[in-house]
Amino acid sequence: MSSLVRHVTIDCADAYSLASFWAQALDTKLSDDDRPGDEEALVESPGIALLFVQVPEPKAVKNRVHLDLQPQDRTRDEEVERLVGLGATLLDDRRNPDGTGWATLADPEGNEFCVERSRAEREATAS
Repeated sequence: MSSLVRHVTIDCADAYSLASFWAQALDTKLSDDDRPGDEEALVESPGIALLFVQVPEPKAVKNRVHLDLQPQDRTRDEEVERLVGLGATLLDDRRNPDGTGWATLADPEGNEFCVERSRAEREATAS
């Protein structure tokens, strides 16, 4: 029998606060059991569960693993704008004039993630 990935776990300084950001980013909610001050917080959304675990040391270097987000009902550019409005920071803009490319952002604790084109945008440029 094979193993399944149950969670992607992210170390952080404030589990509840960072999980709250990601719940908004993924248009979902925190687990009903999570409260401010908890050392762990869980965000479950279709396709992925993110577990945030408080650790004492701060983030020091670039992530070795990161999330790539693909908007479902917004364009890539609309999604980048929305996420920045939620507290993300634009780190590296790799969007191209022809619509290809991606944007690299950081969540409120500095964890990098990318926003790619939506499926509709990909299909429009594939023709």
